[in-house]
Amino acid sequence: MATKVRDIMTGSPTSVSPDLDLATVARTMRDEDIGNVLVVDGEELQGVVTDRDLVVRGIASGLDPSTTKVGGICSSVTVSIGPDDDLDKAVQLMRERAVRRLPVLENGHAIGIISLGDLALEKDARSALADISAARPNQ
Repeated sequence: MATKVRDIMTGSPTSVSPDLDLATVARTMRDEDIGNVLVVDGEELQGVVTDRDLVVRGIASGLDPSTTKVGGICSSVTVSIGPDDDLDKAVQLMRERAVRRLPVLENGHAIGIISLGDLALEKDARSALADISAARPNQ
C-alpha cells in the first residue's frame, strides 16, 4: 500500500497559461480526457481550473469562452502538498480546506496533482467513490 503522495499522484499535470481563452482550455481538457488543469505563468503556479469552473464561473456567468482568459476564473491555490508527504496529510488538508485536489509542489514547482479520487482508490478501493473514480469516462 502506498504511503506517500508521490506514489499515487498524477505526475506531469497538464498546465496552461493564464492568457489562454476558456474555449481552448476546454478543448485541452476534452482532448486529454481530464477535468482540471494547473494555471501556470512562467514557473509560478497561479491556480487551478476545473471543468466545473469553466461552466459555472465562465459560461453560466455570461462570459465569452472565446475571449475570456482562464486566469480570470481559476481558483487560487490556497494549499498544496509535497511529494514526500504522507497520504494522511493529503486527506487532512482536503478535509480542512474542503478541496478535492491538491497541487503537488517540489522546490516551488508543480510536479503533480493528487485528487480525492486518487485517495479513495488507494485507501478504500471498494468504496463508491473509488468505483466512480476508476470508471471509464462518459463519451
